[in-house]
Amino acid sequence: MTAIPSFTGDANPYGGGDPYADYRTADFPFTQYADLADRRLGAGVIAANDEFFAQRENLLVPEPAEFDPEHFGHKGKIMDGWETRRRRGACADHPWPTAEDHDWALVRLGAPGVIRGIVVDTAHFRGNYPQAVSVEGTRLPGSPSPEELLGDDVKWTTLVPRTAIGGHAANGFAVAAEQCFTHLRVNQHPDGGIARLRVHGEVVPDPAWLEALGTFDVVALENGGRAEDASDLFYSPASNTIQPGRSRKMDDGWETRRRRDRGHDWIRYRLAAQAQVRALEIDTAYLKGNSAGWASVSVKDGEDGDWQEILPRTRLQPDTNHRFVLPAPAVGTHARVDIFPDGGISRLRLFGSLTPEGTSRLAARHQELGG
Repeated sequence: MTAIPSFTGDANPYGGGDPYADYRTADFPFTQYADLADRRLGAGVIAANDEFFAQRENLLVPEPAEFDPEHFGHKGKIMDGWETRRRRGACADHPWPTAEDHDWALVRLGAPGVIRGIVVDTAHFRGNYPQAVSVEGTRLPGSPSPEELLGDDVKWTTLVPRTAIGGHAANGFAVAAEQCFTHLRVNQHPDGGIARLRVHGEVVPDPAWLEALGTFDVVALENGGRAEDASDLFYSPASNTIQPGRSRKMDDGWETRRRRDRGHDWIRYRLAAQAQVRALEIDTAYLKGNSAGWASVSVKDGEDGDWQEILPRTRLQPDTNHRFVLPAPAVGTHARVDIFPDGGISRLRLFGSLTPEGTSRLAARHQELGG
């Protein structure tokens, strides 16, 4: 297990200039996984017991938290995060909150999945962050209401035990629970503010849903696909290419730095399960002067399989969605897109259906994780 750096205590008061200059962060190994709490996947903060100073929805904003030292409102300093009021004790003789007092927020993940790590980001909360946090997870079918999630019959699993954290810092926690979760309960003890929440993990699709769909995008993140590796992540993550929907701006895709050698860039993916691919799309939306010049796509069956090219090196146009129907279905568990020589694409779609073997393995994995 890789050690996770921890931060505790206040940060210095803001003294002007770049507010991120003294921000405390680290490279967390689990951030290679997609963010299951991404709004683009459909995640949401569906309830909180208190959001007096700052709204709960700010927790899942994809961009880093912003700070304006002069932004005040009728309730006080306006912060880009979720911030609750200060807790008080029961009476003058006991003005302090009890050890059990805490605030909470309920988060619906964008897709059910196994959680590998959580980041509780307290950016700009320098002296008004919670003393400690804890995170619990549960799995419920359908679309439960906040009242149903808070029912006495719901079983919650501790993912992050009550742990002291630091202000103006990215507080990371590795998660070892090998289960599938749909919702989280984020607790801050006893009160305070959290800027952002990131929940990194692997999507676990429902085999019954995919079987009902028949033909679907077998590399899509929401269907259980994953970007495993890439040659270059300088400007943006490779997982952007399998996010839902069309890209809406340049940084919503994958863009590499400019090459000054004779090489090329690539992304390797793992499909939802073994599948037959029959058609594909390569979209370069919003990549107008920096789209890839050419691209090819290959698949392989199994970790030790050989790569089979299903789309030969093909010229791409900027800001264009390119569609290709394959002459014959290609069976595989992994895919790879190669771009030449550099640049970027916004989305890759591989349309097909699971093979009987793929369906069987996916169903077994789903059951193993509590499905």
